[in-house]
Amino acid sequence: MSEVRRDIVTDTWVIIDTENERIPKTQKRDIGSSSDCPFCQGHEDRTPNEIFAVRDGSEPNGPGWTLRVVPNINPILKVEGELEKSGVGVYDMVSGVGANEVIVETSEHIVNFFELPEEQIGLVLQTYRRRIEDLHNDKRLRYILVFKNHRPLAGASTIAHTHSDLIALPATPVRVKQKLNGAQEYYSYKERCLFCDIMHQETEMGDRLVFQSAGFVVIAPYASRFPFEILILPKRHAFSYKLITEAEIKDLAMVLKKVFHTMYDVLDDPPYNLILCDSPNLLPKANYWATIKSDYHWHIEITPRLYRTTGFELGTGFYINRIAPEKAAGMLRGSL
Repeated sequence: MSEVRRDIVTDTWVIIDTENERIPKTQKRDIGSSSDCPFCQGHEDRTPNEIFAVRDGSEPNGPGWTLRVVPNINPILKVEGELEKSGVGVYDMVSGVGANEVIVETSEHIVNFFELPEEQIGLVLQTYRRRIEDLHNDKRLRYILVFKNHRPLAGASTIAHTHSDLIALPATPVRVKQKLNGAQEYYSYKERCLFCDIMHQETEMGDRLVFQSAGFVVIAPYASRFPFEILILPKRHAFSYKLITEAEIKDLAMVLKKVFHTMYDVLDDPPYNLILCDSPNLLPKANYWATIKSDYHWHIEITPRLYRTTGFELGTGFYINRIAPEKAAGMLRGSL
């Protein structure tokens, strides 16, 4: 029999199929070759000029790099222009100011993130922090979203070369506000961080614990929206990813490599999204989320895309998860 579970953070509901154990197969894609890949070394003229790069002393926008950050060639939002707010009848509108960047994670034509050495994954994580720190200096920008889309079913482009995306927004997304509000309400009642309490309970129970490292806990959330959804929480309470230490970056690189390698083995290279769930930019507005440093806890969500979203889910806001998180966690644990 199915269960209807409430996500305590966002106050949303998920229908969990507690009986199904079958993992669906997803269609493979052509990974292309380095000869026609715009992200490979030697093809720098096929991308816009770099914003940031890790180089061996070579000149910008040419070979000799190990990681590059470039503007998206078809940006959704652009950094140029003034932030203007206006009303259109009963509607609200903000000008399309922001940023849309691509983090090319390696100069080699590698498709799967876990195939990168841990040191290179750590370099990617350091670059996330650097770009967030830089963009938070812009008062026009309220939220910086860093994410990875792997394979077309997860919204990836036709470029298979492993990369991440960054979009800086002039407004805080509603799902982020749901998390902020849920954390704030919990803290006002219990004077404890909701995410810390979830982490402690899940490690004690163990049913949905995938594994833990020195600095991070990996769990299948109680109200997982997607089969094999993963939540990664730092053990040290920190409201912002900007506060991550070098030791934690090294540890997180190991954790991500292990998680994605295990998902590859268990789910046969599934489409997935990785989302860095960070705090909003506190610079634009005084007393913005006043208790956020105590009540919020940055984290990472990984959501395999094994099923398509249905009309029921779009019409109700209820997700349907066809594999219980307890079963998913057990399958992943067994393959570590």
